Amino acid sequence: MAGSSTPGLWHAAQAIAAKTPAKRNRYVDLLRAVSICVVVFGHWLVSLPLIVDGTLQNAEILRILPWTQWLTWALQVMPVFFVVGGYSNSVSWRSATRKGLAYGDWAAARMRRLVGPLVPLLIFWVSLTLVLRQLGVEHDQMRAGSRAALIPIWFLAVYILVTALTALTLGLYQKIGVASFWLFASMAALVDFVAFSFELPALRWVNYAFVWLAVHQLGFMWQDGRLAGLRLALLLALGGLALLITLVVVMGYPVSMLTVPGETFSNSRPPTLALLGLGVFHFGLLLTLETPARRWLQRPRVWTLTVLINSRIMTLYLWHLTVMMLLVALALQSSGFGLTIPPGSADWWQSRLIWIILMFSVLLIFIALFGRFEQPARRKDLARLPTWRVVLGTVLLSMGLSLLVIGGTSGQGQIGLNLQAVIPAFIGVFLVLPDGPFRRRSH
Repeated sequence: MAGSSTPGLWHAAQAIAAKTPAKRNRYVDLLRAVSICVVVFGHWLVSLPLIVDGTLQNAEILRILPWTQWLTWALQVMPVFFVVGGYSNSVSWRSATRKGLAYGDWAAARMRRLVGPLVPLLIFWVSLTLVLRQLGVEHDQMRAGSRAALIPIWFLAVYILVTALTALTLGLYQKIGVASFWLFASMAALVDFVAFSFELPALRWVNYAFVWLAVHQLGFMWQDGRLAGLRLALLLALGGLALLITLVVVMGYPVSMLTVPGETFSNSRPPTLALLGLGVFHFGLLLTLETPARRWLQRPRVWTLTVLINSRIMTLYLWHLTVMMLLVALALQSSGFGLTIPPGSADWWQSRLIWIILMFSVLLIFIALFGRFEQPARRKDLARLPTWRVVLGTVLLSMGLSLLVIGGTSGQGQIGLNLQAVIPAFIGVFLVLPDGPFRRRSH
């Protein structure tokens, strides 16, 4: 995407765009691209280390300027990605069953697209940690840096499990319809009620399943045509907004839809019913725009750009905070540009713009280097996965990624690695990628 690779990628995207079936809902692809771009921009905007009294600290704009917490009602768009995932997984699994493909065949293709781009990121941070720890970088410093850079993988830790469960959750939807959404939403509400009423904070982590599965079910409903029409879209939007306002204003849920350091609890880690309400609100609003958006996406350049972004979307998402951390490290070795300006000042906002432009420019280089791992292998080139391997692999990979988000790649032992996270993560990768992570797509 950078340098000489740009024309080649654009022409490749044009070729794919020209072959798009007429029945494809291009709006799904647009929402996927836009939601991830908003997440990247949001991360770059709200979080950047700051030098205070000679010490590098994490400057969370959401804590320093509380009014910015209201902006998260627009910037927290990850629920939209899960809705889009539900739509896409529904289309993909229904197509696989019509063709008589086994679950393992389908899982191999889905996991390659999701997990393939993750492998170089894991190798990069494990290798960097090994080298820097041996060179004398302290554990706490390496742990903090790797944790900040690997925040994006929390999404994969959840999403690969939700995807692996598609055959079951779509089957549930086909049996009981819209009630499947209400089932998961009700369980999420019950978990919040019990956890907060009886002070059982550990119970709240169960909502990583119920909240995201509920949002995923919305994608099934959308794909099935049950949410067609402007009136229903507006009803969804108003219902989600009413729930959100009630929870925040009346019941004391946090305003921010992202985690704010120092708050009693977060709406996103683990997710709460408020985040589900936000997802319904966003989805309802976006449904009202579907018809004009689909007409707009008929324009060749617009659709080609959408295809291009989607062809590198996981690389864009997974590497954006690594780029930020590497540039921060470089700034520390030079003048400390942008890391000493008081957050919220006019100079700080100007420096944010410069930082975002710089980070995006460097991210393009990483996309050019690692974007090829998103190229899906042809289905006939993939080894099929037995069900036990899909289940075991996704569980181990999800567990490993979760531990990496919590503890980073650095460990206290002689080797300097967080082995309890790294080992299950790589075993999981091996199990869900039957043909290996570095196999190129055949032509």
